[in-house]
Amino acid sequence: MDLYEYQAKDLFARHGVPVLPGTVVTTPEDASAAAEQLGGTVVVKAQVKTGGRGKAGGVKLAKTPDETRARASDILGLDIKGHTVRKVLVTPASDIAEEYYFSFLLDRANRNFLAMASVEGGMEIEEVAATKPEALAKIAIDPLAGVDLAKAREIVAAARFPAEVADQIAETIVKLWETFVREDATLVEINPLVRDPEDRVLALDGKVTLDDNADFRHADHAELVDIDAENPLEAAAKAKGLNYVKLDGQVGIIGNGAGLVMSTLDVVAYAGEEFGGVKPANFLDIGGGASAEVMANGLHVILGDEDVRSVFVNVFGGITACDQVATGIVQALRILGDEATKPLVVRLDGNNVDEGRRILAEANHPLVTMVDTMDGAARKAAELAAAN
Repeated sequence: MDLYEYQAKDLFARHGVPVLPGTVVTTPEDASAAAEQLGGTVVVKAQVKTGGRGKAGGVKLAKTPDETRARASDILGLDIKGHTVRKVLVTPASDIAEEYYFSFLLDRANRNFLAMASVEGGMEIEEVAATKPEALAKIAIDPLAGVDLAKAREIVAAARFPAEVADQIAETIVKLWETFVREDATLVEINPLVRDPEDRVLALDGKVTLDDNADFRHADHAELVDIDAENPLEAAAKAKGLNYVKLDGQVGIIGNGAGLVMSTLDVVAYAGEEFGGVKPANFLDIGGGASAEVMANGLHVILGDEDVRSVFVNVFGGITACDQVATGIVQALRILGDEATKPLVVRLDGNNVDEGRRILAEANHPLVTMVDTMDGAARKAAELAAAN
């Protein structure tokens, strides 16, 4: 789960990372009141889960409460890379002497954690990483040893932070590591981490991604979910315990096992080229169980997607045998009734496949087409999507 900036900074403050105060509001009037309470020049910042806010007009200075109201009015409702601004953060403006960059992240490729730091932070950090890779220090973190003050000083030295703020930054790094570990994050990032004219170090912006697999350890993380910003199909799937991701195609996908589903996405996309560029509409892994309830839940979510024109159910029977899957499909269609209106292409293989195919053939549901091979089923699903 990605957090908004204000949520990230709340977590930072909880663990002692230095941040400025701020107020999150949803109306220009409340923005004006927040500015009056804070006093002085403020920054009005769009709260969206994407970068590039400044360039898109989502970050503006305001010197008075009236000006804050006007700037908030400009920003609220703004579309930034497909994200509609529904909230703004009003926070004091800060004098900036220098801008730095710092992050901890999960390094999936090396199965490790990684610290990244640069004295050339700010809006163009991506360009710095691409054109001046030597300016971005990358330090592997031993998950068992973690980051103590000695390790933090090693990171500070590697990134060549100025001596005047080296101790402060090292202390901030330790606190940021605490945030990373205790909140079960896969990313914590400060950009910019600033040095002000009085040599104080502050996290002016924050980005945090939390690991949903650790939700059972963090009941309070449920409060961080923005229901209004969630894709309603993904929210419905999550509520039913389904591993679902919405994509932008026309063929709904149901499979058992992440690897099989990923392969199914590829073969559907390839087959779809023959039919005008038909593409997969989602990732949906029902896992090892394909009971009628699980299948019905999956079909309910997929059939609720207006973009879907056909559904491809691709199951390899292993722990769950094909006859159980076939029974689940038949019962699911009975449960869904009139809600099921789009054609289903079913490919079964593996344990008890003959019995599974017999069950589907005997049910003879008008929406179901059985195809023996994965490639053939993908082509049929793409063909039906194009026809519909």
